[in-house]
Amino acid sequence: MTRDQRTIEAYMARVADYLKMPLPPEQIEARQAFADTVGAGGYVLDLGSGPGSDSLFLMRQGLKVRALDATPAFVEHARNNGVDACLGTFDDVTETAVYDAVYASFSLLHAPRAEFPRHLHAIHTALKPGGLLFLGMKLGTGEHRDDLDRYYTYYTQPQIEDALNKAGFTLDRSVQGMGTGLAGSYDGFILVFAYA
Repeated sequence: MTRDQRTIEAYMARVADYLKMPLPPEQIEARQAFADTVGAGGYVLDLGSGPGSDSLFLMRQGLKVRALDATPAFVEHARNNGVDACLGTFDDVTETAVYDAVYASFSLLHAPRAEFPRHLHAIHTALKPGGLLFLGMKLGTGEHRDDLDRYYTYYTQPQIEDALNKAGFTLDRSVQGMGTGLAGSYDGFILVFAYA
């Protein structure tokens, strides 16, 4: 992904605010379900890991986590809290059959629509056969910047499911909800579990 500097700068300026954001109940339940499904000892890529809060939760569940994010302040915060965090973009997912699972919680929505299929394919390749993908996305249509100047691409549930199927994933289940994001908007979202 071409680094969207405006999105990164918006996050750089709001690390403390981001850390204070509560997760909606659907996401808390899905995160626990992800950890339970992968199981202790599983190797997970937290893709677009932010400041590492989810990585820390997964580590406490006994998972081995590698975190990847494009925002330097997030990576620094995660590293300072014991997370194996690396600075990079979605294009840095180049492994083959390495991860038991990939946790992509509201990160791929920052990728341009034209690049979404390529990133899903790279994730599929990086997963071991039968590996689990958790994908959190905002629901909607079009592409635009929010009030914090972050770039977003929105999808409908059928579009997400079609893209996952074309990338070789088998859909397991999904749940929808509503939540308030960093910019204060109240948006619909979808949490998807799929297998490579």
